[in-house]
Amino acid sequence: MIIQACLNGARPKEYHPALPLTIEAMIRDAAECVAAGANELHIHPRGLDERESLADVDPLMRGIRQACPGTLVGVSTGAWIEDDIELTRERIAAWSVLPDYASVNLSEADAPAIFSLLSKKGVGIEAGLATVADAKRFVTLPECHKVFRVLFEIEEQDLDRAEAILAGIVAVLEDAGIHRSILLHGFDATVWHFVRKARVRGWSTRVGLEDGRLLQDQSVAPSNASLVAEAVALWN
Repeated sequence: MIIQACLNGARPKEYHPALPLTIEAMIRDAAECVAAGANELHIHPRGLDERESLADVDPLMRGIRQACPGTLVGVSTGAWIEDDIELTRERIAAWSVLPDYASVNLSEADAPAIFSLLSKKGVGIEAGLATVADAKRFVTLPECHKVFRVLFEIEEQDLDRAEAILAGIVAVLEDAGIHRSILLHGFDATVWHFVRKARVRGWSTRVGLEDGRLLQDQSVAPSNASLVAEAVALWN
């Protein structure tokens, strides 16, 4: 069971004044989150224009490795980042300073090819399941029993419906006999509910400005590190 810090995601600059959008800001935030108790990091690399970019993984990883030695680091491979299947593959194939793992969304058409590409490069796969349909697709893939981790990322904002989706995903994996490490997280209104749920179930979780900017008391968190510190205190 670990707490992962998700630093930025696809959030726009105006989402939060402390959203890390440059490599320097991501490195600084990463170190602060690890100091606050985060066990791992999940980051969406950004280029000089502060837009998401799979071409900027190498310089980010060099900086993170220096600032957070020994900390596992994952990045996104979201199809929207490059918005081009072939370019996405080319950018990933060109990585030379490798993350420990990369998240792959099963809702995306090219997910099987990205699974294969990451495996060939020796990068772990964090399989992102947001729906029951994602789970059903995942269990058909040859790599389903070998992924680094399964990520339950529940975006539904209605809590009852979100819980129903989670139960459906769990049932699909259990029926398929898949037993991998699990990380559960919510989004905006459900962040803290699923942080607590993960603790009870013995799963890992994550917090950070990618998923939500509010603390448990509904005040705006000053930083990613403050979100991590609150999650750590909740788990202890």
